[in-house]
Amino acid sequence: MGPKNTLVRSLGLKYVVAICIASVVGSGVYKKVAPMADGLHSSGWVLIAWVLAGLITLFGALSYAEITGLLAETGGEYAYFKKIYNRFFSFIYGWSLFTVANTAAISSIAYVCSESLNNILNLPPLFTSLATFTIGGVFYPFDNFTVKLIAIFIVLGLTLFNTRTVKTGAGFGNVLVLLVLFGIIVIIGFGLNSEGATIARSLSLHTTNNYSVTTSAVFTAMLAAFWAYQGWNNIGYVGGEVKNAHKVIPVGIAIGLGIIISIYLLINLTYLSVLPIESFESIHAAGNKIAAVEVVRSFWGYNGALFISLLIFITTLGCTHAQILTCARPYYAMAKEGLFFRKIGKLNNSNVPQNALLIQGIWAAILVLSGSFDQLTDMSIFAIFIFYGANGLGVFILRRKMPNAVRPYKAWGYPVVPAIYVIFCALFLVNTIYTRPREAAIGVVLMLTGIPVYYWLQKKYVQTDEQNQGFGVPENK
Repeated sequence: MGPKNTLVRSLGLKYVVAICIASVVGSGVYKKVAPMADGLHSSGWVLIAWVLAGLITLFGALSYAEITGLLAETGGEYAYFKKIYNRFFSFIYGWSLFTVANTAAISSIAYVCSESLNNILNLPPLFTSLATFTIGGVFYPFDNFTVKLIAIFIVLGLTLFNTRTVKTGAGFGNVLVLLVLFGIIVIIGFGLNSEGATIARSLSLHTTNNYSVTTSAVFTAMLAAFWAYQGWNNIGYVGGEVKNAHKVIPVGIAIGLGIIISIYLLINLTYLSVLPIESFESIHAAGNKIAAVEVVRSFWGYNGALFISLLIFITTLGCTHAQILTCARPYYAMAKEGLFFRKIGKLNNSNVPQNALLIQGIWAAILVLSGSFDQLTDMSIFAIFIFYGANGLGVFILRRKMPNAVRPYKAWGYPVVPAIYVIFCALFLVNTIYTRPREAAIGVVLMLTGIPVYYWLQKKYVQTDEQNQGFGVPENK
């Protein structure tokens, strides 16, 4: 038990890199090539979309490095946005993480983890007679209920595991990351050398049925790719538990993202070299297949499908674990300041925000029942990109507010790179509203529910507790 029940700075660079990789490499690396192929109808254009998404993500990380190097604290952007903007905007960010962005991410990754486990065990379907039951014609809670039930158990089980010390959780994540990287390297090596595989096919810009690739189609494909990159900034949430956080976090994100971008390009090059673009269009149309499984099945048969299903299970288990570990910290930081329910701001005997973990786990489990994998991921990415753009804009604001502050890292290519990032985020959001109006609308509604909650919390905690310094909550009360 740490002194005075405070967060413990126990994570070094290797943990930061591992958490960054584990938070990002999840379901997208195995599934998203199929919807991207269905939208672009060209192997070469799919790879271009991956490259563009990687570059934009890198631009965001290079801008984020300046902010986190200057302001590194527990809660990540929640803590940063208070200083860049104001308490209200910071709260809406944290509330959005809770209602849709982070919890939907946890739910969707756990969903794929469950799918892969079900592929291995082939469990019987449950409540098939209720599969068509719908809520508002949007949500089908009993559709594919076996998979959803397993996903709920995964979310709640990992939530309980993460109520132990943060280093225990991070150590478990390190082991899973090493297994995942080994498995992906094996697939790349054998896939590119398999019979019939040709890199030239993966680089072809030829489209099926003479489809004309539009800018909107590329943006929509990048929506899928961004899901695969989502989570690179999660390490900022545990800034209060990282040693020398101002320097270690930016370096860890840069190293982690460099590894991730390289892996994504190589594995997708492998997929598209092994199977033609038409196969991925068929996989997407089937609705219940995972692209990576079909690729490996094509050159390793049944045993290959079993291997990749096991690898997907390990990968998504690690990613779900990393998301749960990091994403609860902003709610803890919010509660410490009277901007969330006060019990969420308490630590357990292992100096871990147990109540924040539990409320996150319960809501994520509910979201598992709410929709399909792609619906959950599109909702999550739309919501988070609003705040990615705010991050990029924050670099300019902090340069004006704190011109003389010591910056361990400065945004690369300032002001051009941060400006490109902000403009792209705005265009991306507009395109998502146009092409995915339902998911965008659900995300916005969930975010806007935070407005009345904010004023209720202000009245309940802040205005009635003005004598409490910093509007905070005592650490161990």
